[in-house]
Amino acid sequence: QEQLVESGGGLVQSGGSLRLSCAYTGRTFTTWTMGWFRQAPGKERELVAEIMWSGIAYVVDSVKDRFVISRDNQQNIISLQMSNLKPEDSAVYYCNRVPRTSDYWGPGTQVTVSS
Repeated sequence: QEQLVESGGGLVQSGGSLRLSCAYTGRTFTTWTMGWFRQAPGKERELVAEIMWSGIAYVVDSVKDRFVISRDNQQNIISLQMSNLKPEDSAVYYCNRVPRTSDYWGPGTQVTVSS
């Protein structure tokens, strides 16, 4: 059964760090490119980082040099190390396959950065 479970969010001060984790199960996700998305209140959900099965990774410019995505293919976990967090990084963070093949999303994990 396909499942995504995100964890690691929380409240942090501006400039702080957090590490998010996503455990995934199911053939839909295994061996495919996976990514981290985020959605702030009133905004569209956006992709912020993605990583191929091979480990080749990409992050969007707004988080470049601050966020690092990684994956453990044995444990079926992808992680997002976030540093120098800014208030505009506050959002619910989700992981999912890139590109998505269904409307399924996990519960997400809330990240709140105070100024």
